Amino acid sequence: MARDELSDWLRLALTPGIGNVAARALLAAFGLPAGIFSQTRQALSQVATQAQAEALQGVPAELPALLGRTIEWLEGTEAGGATRRIVTLGDPGYPAALLETADPPLMLYLIGAPGFELAQLARSIAMVGSRNPTAQGAENARAFGRAFGEAGLTVVSGLALGIDGAAHEGALEAARPGQLATVAVVGTGLDRVYPARHRELAHRIAAQGLLVSEYPLGTPPLNQNFPKRNRIIAGLARGTLVVEAALRSGSLITARLAAEEGREVFAIPGSIHSPQSRGCHALIRQGAKLVESVADVLEELRFAPPPPPPSPAADDDDAAEPALLGALGFDPVSLDALCDRSGFSPAMLQAQLLELELAGRVARLPGGLFQRIALG
Repeated sequence: MARDELSDWLRLALTPGIGNVAARALLAAFGLPAGIFSQTRQALSQVATQAQAEALQGVPAELPALLGRTIEWLEGTEAGGATRRIVTLGDPGYPAALLETADPPLMLYLIGAPGFELAQLARSIAMVGSRNPTAQGAENARAFGRAFGEAGLTVVSGLALGIDGAAHEGALEAARPGQLATVAVVGTGLDRVYPARHRELAHRIAAQGLLVSEYPLGTPPLNQNFPKRNRIIAGLARGTLVVEAALRSGSLITARLAAEEGREVFAIPGSIHSPQSRGCHALIRQGAKLVESVADVLEELRFAPPPPPPSPAADDDDAAEPALLGALGFDPVSLDALCDRSGFSPAMLQAQLLELELAGRVARLPGGLFQRIALG
């Protein structure tokens, strides 16, 4: 993008009182931003309000500094050879699925794998959920993210702690050369990483997937920006899967936005005793599709299913394991209750639970409780 064109887009985005709706109306009437700024106040007032028309006649004071910073960022390099790019509503490479939504951003800042193609987002699924998931919820997110990646889908999420991070991790585990493994839509400028704990994860996503933001460089983590970016998460994907969420979770905002755009909404059910499952249960009651396996999502979206996993070899020494897993169920349970259910002695149970915990099949929870972890 030429310097003057970039300057015009940034000026439009920075003009006070000009939100996305007004900006799109102006673009529809006058073409590219250069066409908007060449109009008289009278012409502008035919499309915008008098106050907006007056604001468009001025140049925002912060524009020169932001333009310089943005050009420097575009010309800079990322570790691992990741590519920096900006696409606008006037760019033919703008993501088609997002362009079809009610409120597409004017500009998208991108950092992605070398040679990334936004057309790959045609096979994508959004995964969202709690920032404080249960052990089962986090494992579900990772397992589903990995399985989606193995099926050739791009996993879209928000880089938040909890379910988002686990979904990104799972997708990266299945990343293949040339595949856009996962997309993280963030609520800050791309020169910042939030939360800081996900700095290393963000670098891995930039190398094997894509980081996306609609916010100018230097934008800090403001509370109001995160619910707003959820529309981009929902808009980029063919469907949205809520893995685990409480009734007041921000993930339900993403699900609602997906439904409003005519996209499919999926939810994984959980324990009736877990507050972190109630949001998913509410979505299912409202018509979201109940999901027990990746195949449920692939079938609904008419994506080809992944190849079946190889059958594990039987091991006679593990004869007690299936019985113990059956006794565990999928709700948290105490050691005493397991003794009653299984008939095993406490010593045998402790030994078996330790083996299952080391194998990633059981989680040890606070309060002396144990919970079975499903393997996808």
